[in-house]
Amino acid sequence: MKVKAHVIVSGRVQGVFFRAETARAAVANHVTGWVRNLSNGRVEAVFEGEESDVEIIVDFCKHGPSGAHVEAAEVIWKNWKGEFSDFRIL
Repeated sequence: MKVKAHVIVSGRVQGVFFRAETARAAVANHVTGWVRNLSNGRVEAVFEGEESDVEIIVDFCKHGPSGAHVEAAEVIWKNWKGEFSDFRIL
């Protein structure tokens, strides 16, 4: 089953390669969507793909790369729409 997840991550998540590592993991797991920094210091991402693949990336966001300190990861599950053809850093 295909799913969509909207994730907002807070903590020390900017300046620690969070976006780059999230993108690498997403591409490796055939997940499409995007990730971006927010002006309030958080990171926002949208993932689409097979449920098991998206769950891997959501779990990654709950921990982040080394150097990151994730305080919270809010995940909103939505219906898959197939709106992305690749994964991008915005």
